[in-house]
Amino acid sequence: MKRIYVNEDRCIGCRLCEYNCAFANSGMRDMALALKGKTIYPRIHVEGDDKITFAVSCRHCTDPICMKSCIAGAIYDDNGVIRIDKNKCVGCLTCILVCPYGALAKGENGVMQKCELCLNNSCGEPACVKGCPNRAIVYEERGESL
Repeated sequence: MKRIYVNEDRCIGCRLCEYNCAFANSGMRDMALALKGKTIYPRIHVEGDDKITFAVSCRHCTDPICMKSCIAGAIYDDNGVIRIDKNKCVGCLTCILVCPYGALAKGENGVMQKCELCLNNSCGEPACVKGCPNRAIVYEERGESL
């Protein structure tokens, strides 16, 4: 299965991945209207310091602890893509506590959100990958499984 991988040696911490992600998931056609002057809720987050920066997103684990710990049963496996049913999520934050990668976050309305590989968007590939000018984020098949 294709997954998002980060090349931290190429990341400059520009946060364009965050903006492209938030825009792709906004449901709007104009980035300025969707994001300007608003708090953004990206499903990928840039972390780091002066020496190293890197993007953190869901790893779509083969045995996801977030899914096992979800008290509402809102997190499910959709053919290898770990997704959240926003109608079932109660916002208890348990998934945030158990994820070893820090990949989940509270969304705009208190419901959890995470990378779902832009499956609900017409991007063709994840928006964070498309929008990264340095190819610090790639979407590819590798032999690893998490």
